[in-house]
Amino acid sequence: MPCTSSKVAPRPSSNAPPTTGHSLLLLQSPPKLPATCSPPRRKIMAVIPRGRPDSSLGHRRPVLLLLLFFCLLAFFPRRVAAFHSFVGTYGVNYGRIADNLPPPTEVVKLLQMARIKNVRIFDSDHTVLDAFRNSGLNLAIAIPNGLVKDISATPSKAMDWVNENVRPYYPATRIVAIIVGNEILGGQDTGLAEALFGAVVNIHDALRAMRLSGRIEVNTPHSEAVFGTSYPPSAGTFRPDLMPYLKPLLDFFSKTGAPFYVNAYPFLAYMSDPEHIDVNYALMKPNAGILDQKTNLHYDNMFEAQIDATYAALEAAGYSDMEVRVSETGWASAGDATEPGATLENARTYNFNLRKRLFLRKGTPYRPKRVVKAFIFALFNEDLKTGPGSERHFGLFKPDGSVSLDLGFKGLTSSSSSIKGWKILRYSATLLSSTFIFLALST
Repeated sequence: MPCTSSKVAPRPSSNAPPTTGHSLLLLQSPPKLPATCSPPRRKIMAVIPRGRPDSSLGHRRPVLLLLLFFCLLAFFPRRVAAFHSFVGTYGVNYGRIADNLPPPTEVVKLLQMARIKNVRIFDSDHTVLDAFRNSGLNLAIAIPNGLVKDISATPSKAMDWVNENVRPYYPATRIVAIIVGNEILGGQDTGLAEALFGAVVNIHDALRAMRLSGRIEVNTPHSEAVFGTSYPPSAGTFRPDLMPYLKPLLDFFSKTGAPFYVNAYPFLAYMSDPEHIDVNYALMKPNAGILDQKTNLHYDNMFEAQIDATYAALEAAGYSDMEVRVSETGWASAGDATEPGATLENARTYNFNLRKRLFLRKGTPYRPKRVVKAFIFALFNEDLKTGPGSERHFGLFKPDGSVSLDLGFKGLTSSSSSIKGWKILRYSATLLSSTFIFLALST
C-alpha cells in the first residue's frame, strides 16, 4: 500500500474469470449461489605426522587441522542461509501519515507489551530509529520511491544513505531489512521501474562494504499489479511486460536468500467486485470456497489463494524455492459510501481470523511446509492519508491508544482527558494483558 497515494487496482488479466477488479481476483470465490544442503564431498585423507606429545608439531596439530578445515570449505559451495529477518509469523506496518499519533517512544512500549516483534516503517525517520534502540524489536526500514533513481544511478548515494541511516544505529537498533521502494513495478513510472534493480544492488553493495549484507536483508514489495494471471491459484503468472524488471530482481534475491514480498489484500479484491465475490471467502469465514482443478486443491479463503498464486507465478518464472512473505494485508474499518465492505465488523472479523490463522504456523495448500508470515496493515489509523476514506481506517489502534477494532478487549487510555493528542500514558498491566492477547503471535 503506497504511503502517499491510494492503491490502484491493476488491469484484469485476459484469462481471469469474467469479473472486474483486482488482478489477484484469483482470489475471488465462486458466485454466491452455489457460494540445503551442501553437495556430497569426497573423502580426503590427510597424512599428518603424529609427533610426540611434547613436540612442537604435536602442539600445532589442532591448529593445522583447523586451517585444513577452512581451506576445504573454500572449495565447496554452500547454500545461502535464509535471513532471520522475521520472528514468528506476525508483524505490523507502522505508518505515520498523520498529525495525531503517539511519539515513537510510546509506540515501542505498546509494541513490547503487545509482544509484536516485527515492525516495518516506510522511511528511515531518525526519531523512530532512536526510539527502537535496545528495544529487542526487529525493524525493517525503507527507502521511499522518490530516492530510488538517485541511489540507482550513483553508488556513492547508496553508501551515503547507509552511512546516515544504518551505521549510527545498528546494532543497538535491530535493523533487519532495508525495503527499497514500495509497489514500484506495475506502476506508471517506467523510469522508476528501470531504476529499481540498480538501487537494490547498490544498497546491498554498500551493506557488504560494511560487512552487514549477511545480517540486513534488502528487498522490495510488490502489489497485485505484477500479476498477469492469478485465477485459479495454480495459473498464477507475472505480467510478461514486467519480466525484464522482475527477472534481475528474482535472480538477485535467489542468490541472497531473500523472500518475495507481496501486498495481499482480500479487501481490495472484494471491493472490486462485491456482486460476484463471497464476502465470507474474503473474511475467512465458513464458505464453500473454490477448487483448483489443476492441483485439486481446495481453498476456503482468499488470503491463501493470493499467496499460492504468487508461488505459482514464481515457479513458472523458474524460482520454485523462493519464499513468499506478505508485506501488507488488512481490512478497513470504515470508508466512503462507495465502499460498503469497509465496516468495523468486517475489519474485526478479518483481523481476528487472520491472527488465528497465522498463530497456527502452517503453510498454504500449495506450499504446506512454508509457514506463512505477514505484516498487518496497519498499527494506527492515519488521518492524513489521501485517496478513498478506507485508506484512513486500516489501524488496529486509534491515535489515543484505544483499539480501533472491537475485539472485546479494552484499550489504552490517557492519564488525563484534557490532554490533547498523545501524552504520557499510564498503563494498567491488567488491561494491557487483556488488550493484547489477540496480538501475541511471536515469542
